[in-house]
Amino acid sequence: MDHRFDVTERFAEGAQFIAGSLRAGSSGRTQDVVDPATGETVYSYELAGTADVDAAVDAARQAFPEWGGATPGERSDTLHRFAAALTEDAADLAYAESLNCGKPIKLSNEFDVPGSIDNAAFFAGAARHLEGKAAGEYSADHTSVIRREPIGVVGSIAPWNYPLQMAAWKVLPAIAAGNTIVLKPAEITPFTSLLFAQAAQRAGLPDGVLNIVSGAGRDAGERLVGHPSVAMTSFTGSTAVGKRVAEIATGTVKRLHLELGGKAPIVVFDDADLEAAVHGAVAGSLINTGQDCTAATRAYVQRPLYDAFVSGVADLMATVRLGDPFDPSTDLGPLISHAQRDRVAGFVDRARGYATVVTGGEAPGGALAKGAYYRPTLIAGAAQDSEIVQSEIFGPVLVVLPFDSDDEGIALANDTPYGLAASAWSRDVYRTGRAAREINAGCVWVNDHIPILSEMPHGGAKASGYGKDMSAYSFEEYTQVKHVMYDNTAVARKDWHRTIFGDRP
Repeated sequence: MDHRFDVTERFAEGAQFIAGSLRAGSSGRTQDVVDPATGETVYSYELAGTADVDAAVDAARQAFPEWGGATPGERSDTLHRFAAALTEDAADLAYAESLNCGKPIKLSNEFDVPGSIDNAAFFAGAARHLEGKAAGEYSADHTSVIRREPIGVVGSIAPWNYPLQMAAWKVLPAIAAGNTIVLKPAEITPFTSLLFAQAAQRAGLPDGVLNIVSGAGRDAGERLVGHPSVAMTSFTGSTAVGKRVAEIATGTVKRLHLELGGKAPIVVFDDADLEAAVHGAVAGSLINTGQDCTAATRAYVQRPLYDAFVSGVADLMATVRLGDPFDPSTDLGPLISHAQRDRVAGFVDRARGYATVVTGGEAPGGALAKGAYYRPTLIAGAAQDSEIVQSEIFGPVLVVLPFDSDDEGIALANDTPYGLAASAWSRDVYRTGRAAREINAGCVWVNDHIPILSEMPHGGAKASGYGKDMSAYSFEEYTQVKHVMYDNTAVARKDWHRTIFGDRP
């Protein structure tokens, strides 16, 4: 059962969390937060301006020496308490996520919230395991030691599709490694990031270690990325905006982690379990109403199974229940906004000129007409180079294409600028093994699509960006490796000095 609360009352002081306190923004501009299921405004707040970003960065900078100097055990203890605080807040987090994003409550309750809590528990343990090469005498006269140290102040920007999980993915590895952080959530989805920060404070995270600035990208976002006191930027969002982030970050030569767009293929070979592939394609394409950068968007099906696959997916999509996100029986909620709904509809409407809309392809009427809903959509008959196949749609749309040889299927899967995720479906371990090796993506699932784990990394290749979220691999983004070398000889005049001055002693 969801636990409802008044967001206007809960965030009455404002939507900025700086140095341990909620406060109003100073940009002079107001942002409305809209429930996408009804189109109604549920909260309005003052956006962060550049002064708020500066204050948040300053708070993080001041908090860094103490937090960065804490022992791994001390940081671990705080993160364990943080995981417990998030567990206490689970119902509020699920409600806020569904209200803000239109997610079905069962998705928030069973995916977003428990996944974020598990992330906190994982990094509580991982904080004690910042590994490096073993100390040793790699030179006969010296002992070498590797130190893995925090970078400093991290400035992170998260998207609107998974506000809670993206807050967790950005914040947890950064602070577990000893950094402090300023997180900018999407200005239209601030709720769960603020609840996340409040839970951290309740768990004993020192003020200033985690700060939230809710502001627009061109103001707060660009100031955060370009701030001279920010040592590292992590950005999740579109490839186009990622390019802009990279341009700004280059100006201060800061470290950069980019998790960008995707156009994930599923490759169904002719010996696949058809029922499993159909169910996996529907679930993988419709999760979060298709607003997932790893969602299944392109299904390549070997010709002997093609017709049955198209029929099976269309039939299963027709059973998906659209409705009130807070109804436990609802399968599919609205898109994040009417503008996003119209963007998705535009892709589908343009595709009618060169492909077939097998099912869906419309917004529902009746009781759902006020929301940003769009029916699950399957498109067939599109060419590989068409817009609907090549561009990221970010909606409940799956395109299906046939292929003949295994070579062709893998080549088609690789034939987009993106490389975030993919899946391969076959009963033949050699076929799936080849697909896992040759599909250029950061993650390849075999006979499934979408599951993620705190212990495993998430990140892409090609235009999908670089660097990893989650897992111990994420520490590579949030730490710097330092080599310390100790002389063991106590000899003043070293033999190698003769290469610079004098002769061999």
